[in-house]
Amino acid sequence: MNKKLLASLIALAASSATTLNAAPTQLYWGDTHLHTSYSGDAFAMGNETADPDTAYRFAKGEPVIHPYNRTRVQLNRPLDFLVVADHAEYMGMMQLIRENSPLLKETENGPRMIDLWHSKGSKSVYYDAAGALVKGKPYQDLLSDTMRRPIWDRIIKAAEDNNEPGKFTAFIGWEWSSMPGGANLHRIVFTDKGEKEAKSFLPYSSADSNRPEDLWNWLEQTSKSSNADFVAIPHNSNISNGLMFNRVDSYGHPISADYARTRMRWEPVAEVTQIKGDSEAHPSLSPDDPFADFEQFEHVMSFGAGAVKQADQTGNYARSALKRGLEIEAETGANPFKFGMIGSTDSHTGLTTAFEPNFWGKFGIDSIPENLDQEATPQADGWSMSAAGMVAAWADQNTRESIFAAFKRKEVYATSGPRIQVRMFAGFDFTPADAETHDLAATGYRKGVPMGGDLSKAPAGKSPNFLIQAVKDPRDANLDRVQVVKGWLDDAGNSHEQVFNVALSDNRQDLGADTPTVGNTVDPKTGRYSNNIGAEELVTVWQDPTFDPNQRAFYYLRVLQIPTARHTMLSAVALGKRISDMKQPSTIQERAYTSPIWYTP
Repeated sequence: MNKKLLASLIALAASSATTLNAAPTQLYWGDTHLHTSYSGDAFAMGNETADPDTAYRFAKGEPVIHPYNRTRVQLNRPLDFLVVADHAEYMGMMQLIRENSPLLKETENGPRMIDLWHSKGSKSVYYDAAGALVKGKPYQDLLSDTMRRPIWDRIIKAAEDNNEPGKFTAFIGWEWSSMPGGANLHRIVFTDKGEKEAKSFLPYSSADSNRPEDLWNWLEQTSKSSNADFVAIPHNSNISNGLMFNRVDSYGHPISADYARTRMRWEPVAEVTQIKGDSEAHPSLSPDDPFADFEQFEHVMSFGAGAVKQADQTGNYARSALKRGLEIEAETGANPFKFGMIGSTDSHTGLTTAFEPNFWGKFGIDSIPENLDQEATPQADGWSMSAAGMVAAWADQNTRESIFAAFKRKEVYATSGPRIQVRMFAGFDFTPADAETHDLAATGYRKGVPMGGDLSKAPAGKSPNFLIQAVKDPRDANLDRVQVVKGWLDDAGNSHEQVFNVALSDNRQDLGADTPTVGNTVDPKTGRYSNNIGAEELVTVWQDPTFDPNQRAFYYLRVLQIPTARHTMLSAVALGKRISDMKQPSTIQERAYTSPIWYTP
């Protein structure tokens, strides 16, 4: 290992906020999608005690008590930022029932919920309330301002108490959980502001409206009245039944330029990997991509309506949505799907864990191996859950304002769990020597644009060059390869895609899609792997050999690790079960996806 890289890895291991060299931006790791006991489904499924304060303290590295198995748990690498995103719908209702709040007794449905709690348990209460919401008939008396205000104030207080500018950022947020017909159209919403602004409103919920257009209108009005800005993040689009990235709006009208601009004003990024699977690509949509079949999860949350057959998969996956966005932009002049990409957990334990050997499940009940056979979401058990994901933000400091700004400009990226450090810049003047520079980031900013940025019409005779750097997680596996995923629009208005291997470990020959993995060192008896294959760092300058200066295009990186054990292998071995009986992959190739860079003629 060269001395420069060794020093970099030591620095990476020493702090969760990392950078290879002094640079205009530093790397901060976080989770923007964490549920606590204040979410009804979390409470009903084994988390009655891990509240927002517990969640923030755990993320900061403090020891806490696990809400289900009651063991002491602690992160060995704290996060830099966190959004507690409890459901706005029936927010804190379970706490009010348990506390025997007089507020409930003054409502029509409150006494019935209390009786249901005592006769059949909290899970029945949740499924009753959630079922009414999915059917479009929510219990409005349990969603009043009076019911929600005390819980929202507790959430705000937890964030304020745990926010430490420069050290740890606690964002104030929630989840807008629209589920028309069981299709997941959820958005995580968080603000850059604090207590004063957050107390001036109550979270907008899908009981107010399940249409995203109404959410955006509320964000616009509330932003003006409160002086708070917001980011709304579409999540888990792989089970949206084709609706998340549809060609039409929620009324069935073709997407217009106004719709596109409004959506991008509020939704600059999308969550593409989390516990309920990966939403980057699908093998049926990207048949020439052998790595598109990763952590597939296609169980629509029907809540008692039975299995729902997925509709158009194109609207479910990020890569296809990015291509669709180019098509709509050519038609209307604006791109509704010009989003960056992030990962987060969607954990409902109050504990943000995305590391395979230390994965605590989606809910409290599936946090122990013996319970993995139980249903964790409709038609899916704990074995189906993914130990994912994380969001990395390139920001100048660890504050609400700085990290929020990174989301707005899309200088963020996703990983399926590992802390792989990735830089990508695009410009027209990078040279191979730039990959060897000591100050790679400064060179990248000076000569190009970072992930999330835009390139305009190419100078005559030039094509874009990409300055690329990927460094392994110092506590995880080596890297297999770095790929550029390109999407473009041809002269007839049709979109296409191609995946390029731009850096391969172990001096392998590039055979395109036929390039095999670097190997697999996982021991099926222990789950352990060896880092005697793969690379610790991959750096290159790549030029698009297929560039047409007249065609719209986007480019993003996909970085793959060498194979490692999936959490299901580790649990199966621990239980003495045959790994093949789990009907899940025994090993996976963890990965990172950057936000794209767009080229517009």
